[in-house]
Amino acid sequence: MIEFEVALLAIASAFVMFAIVSLYRVFAGPTDHDRVIAVNVMGTNTVIAIALVSGALDKPLFLDIALVYALLNFLLSIAFSKFNVEHGGVL
Repeated sequence: MIEFEVALLAIASAFVMFAIVSLYRVFAGPTDHDRVIAVNVMGTNTVIAIALVSGALDKPLFLDIALVYALLNFLLSIAFSKFNVEHGGVL
């Protein structure tokens, strides 16, 4: 059973690395839309990593934290879209 937890933690660390790699697009994105998509990708990878750590450590509280983080990530993209549309931008 130890191998399963180690595998989950390894996969979670891979998702964290994917989130770190997407930082490039956050800073170098040619448009604001690219930056928002990159932040959403980072948020999604973080939620997946938290869920995998929750499974590896058998801590269901982490799933609640991942759910709240996913909702905040979604609200960020909605808020940016609303702001952009109200100020003349088109998504």
